[in-house]
Amino acid sequence: MSLHALSDAVLDQLFRQARTVHAFKPQAVSDDTIHQLYDLLKWGPTAFNAQPARYVFVKSEQAKAKLIPALSPGNVPQVQSAAVTVIVAYDTRFAEHLPTQFPGYDAKAVFDANPGMVEPAAFRNSSLQGAYLILAARALGLDSGAMSGFNPQAVNEAFFADGRFKVNFLLNIGVADPAGIYPRAPRLAFEEAAQIV
Repeated sequence: MSLHALSDAVLDQLFRQARTVHAFKPQAVSDDTIHQLYDLLKWGPTAFNAQPARYVFVKSEQAKAKLIPALSPGNVPQVQSAAVTVIVAYDTRFAEHLPTQFPGYDAKAVFDANPGMVEPAAFRNSSLQGAYLILAARALGLDSGAMSGFNPQAVNEAFFADGRFKVNFLLNIGVADPAGIYPRAPRLAFEEAAQIV
C-alpha cells in the first residue's frame, strides 16, 4: 500500500483551520451521518485492536434532559445548541471481545490475569477513539467541541447504571455558529514540545 500526502485543503479542514466550537446552528445531523462517523472512526488503531470506546449519540430532547443536570453550567448552552452530543465512554469488559477482534494470540488472558491493566488501557484507547471521532466529524464537514466540564458520576448513573461502561468525555457535534468560535489560541513551538533523539 502506497500512501500519499493529503492536499492542503484537506489538511486545513482536519487540522489547521478546524476549531473547537462552543455554539452550533440549528441544523440536524442525520442518523445516517452518525453511522458514517462510526464507520470512519472504527478504523483508527487501538492496542490489541481492543476498541474499548462506546458511544451514546444524544440527540433527542428527552436524552439531552437526562444529560444536562450533569453538566457544568457554562456547558449547558453548548449541549442545547449541538445537533448531537456524544458520550464517549469505555467498556470495562472490553477484553470479552478480544478473542474475535485480536485473534493473533490470547490477549484476553493477559487482561484476565492482570485486572489492574483494564482501566488504564480502556481509558487510554477510548481517548484515542474519541480523537478519531473528532477527525471523522471534520472529515464529513461537521464541527465539534470536546467537553470535560461535567460530573462523571452523574453521567454514569444516568446512562450506564449497570456500571459496565464509564464516561470518558463529551463531544458536541453539529454545524458551527460563528458566534461560538473564539480566536485561536497559540500552540507550543516544536522546540517547546518535541525533540528528535
